[in-house]
Amino acid sequence: MSDHPAPSRRARSAALTWLALACALVVLVVAVAQRRDRPVSDRTVGEVTRVGVTGGASIPEYLRAAGDELARLDAPDGYALVSFADYLTPARAAAALDGTRVSAVVARVPLPGRQTEIVRIAALRLPQDVVAGMAGVAGRKDREAADYRSRAAATADMELRRVYDSGAEVAVREAAAYRTGCACVYAAVVSAAPDALRALAGRAGVRVVDPAPEVRRLDRTVFTPPLPEQRDVVRPPADTGPDEAGGMGDSSEAARTVSGPSPTAPAPAAGSGAPNPAPTS
Repeated sequence: MSDHPAPSRRARSAALTWLALACALVVLVVAVAQRRDRPVSDRTVGEVTRVGVTGGASIPEYLRAAGDELARLDAPDGYALVSFADYLTPARAAAALDGTRVSAVVARVPLPGRQTEIVRIAALRLPQDVVAGMAGVAGRKDREAADYRSRAAATADMELRRVYDSGAEVAVREAAAYRTGCACVYAAVVSAAPDALRALAGRAGVRVVDPAPEVRRLDRTVFTPPLPEQRDVVRPPADTGPDEAGGMGDSSEAARTVSGPSPTAPAPAAGSGAPNPAPTS
């Protein structure tokens, strides 16, 4: 028989309870320490803001709604999407936006009967940044044309080869246009006070100013301005092929939008977008 009596059931239960509480406290302390070391997550990840007009929408209704919103606008400096009535050269775009804080311009080469890529070019200084951005797009289009030719040479499928040859032909013409500082700019992303935006809307050549006070990050925003030739509705993309393509001119189809990275707010930065594959939407 032992001289030390066995601990009571109540004593053992109390000891186990204290041990469990101690373990829980250790786990809590470790979790808090790890949370402090972990960077704070961006709660806006995955959220995309869209500004402009969507496929199938009425152009007159969009212009009217944007104008009404601009007339009622009463907010601090904010972003806005400016659409032009025609395709402008970098110099003409600079004149139209003179005195306005610009973040980016939207451009495409208006080849009749052909889809061309829509690009967003960062532009803090106009026209210099637009010219430089166009040169960068021209270089990318040269590489894109070479890739198309390589793919065409490597395939025995005549239909596929025709598609690749067509893509190369469009890319070559886009590169040539951008390299010469073409009249390809048809919209811009700006930031200004309401009165300044309303004054901008009254300038010659400005089709509409669509205020977007909800925009906080340009890299999370998709801008879809109407093309200058779109007058009634935004129609689905169309491409008549190389046989009917001529020189520079208007085009009735929309094109695939590719945007480069942009700053958080409100200063711009970015480049043009990624290559556009074979003419598709």
